[in-house]
Amino acid sequence: MNHGLPGAGAPHEPDVPPYQAVLAETDWDSLQTAFGSGEDLPGVLTRLLEPDPKVQVSALSELGELVGHQNTIYEATAPVAMYVAGILTHPAAMTLRPYRNVPIRAALLNWLVSTAYDASDEIVGRTGQYFPGFLTPGTVVAAFRDLRPMLYRAVAPFLRDSHEDVREAAVIAALILAEHPALAVHRDRLAVHARAVLDTSSDGPNRRVARKALEAWGHDAPGPEPLREEFWDWGPHSDGRGDLEPPF
Repeated sequence: MNHGLPGAGAPHEPDVPPYQAVLAETDWDSLQTAFGSGEDLPGVLTRLLEPDPKVQVSALSELGELVGHQNTIYEATAPVAMYVAGILTHPAAMTLRPYRNVPIRAALLNWLVSTAYDASDEIVGRTGQYFPGFLTPGTVVAAFRDLRPMLYRAVAPFLRDSHEDVREAAVIAALILAEHPALAVHRDRLAVHARAVLDTSSDGPNRRVARKALEAWGHDAPGPEPLREEFWDWGPHSDGRGDLEPPF
């Protein structure tokens, strides 16, 4: 398996903390989720490393509800995202899902895609029209957006992964995260990957992200496809293909 991408990780971005440190050093009880405090999150996060893929995917779906309910960024979303990013290289991420023969790593990356999109320029721009001060420094969403360079560094090694699902999920995550100004240096390289998605992918939401990134960065992009469903209408923390739903 080839994870390498020369220059993609760059020394410009900080490393994600070890997942063990995130789990042990975060005061989960004090953090807000969609349904109260984050006291249950350590148990859910630990299940992501179980050898049973059904347990792993169920845990990831549960995280989507706890820290991504109604496509919202909560206080606990940031440390959960750091944990998920931190286990991308863990052996458990290579567990194959029954019936699909796809590594769990693809589902982890797709979870990061959905979470990053909830804090993307498009979403926060629309929300900010109705909630002035939405991105004031120190707010929950602003703090999460500050993590984008760190999350990008964790995602970038999989841009050339040998598995198509992993590779495409990594590209889409990187395209969304690269909206951060500090990641502008990577955009020309990412444009190559965006074009590859448009050339090979049949996934509508992913194609939309790739096309919009090319347009936003001043690159030529194919004409727009017929609009069927907006990306955010696919549901929180789903890639439109039932990635977090049975059959596992």
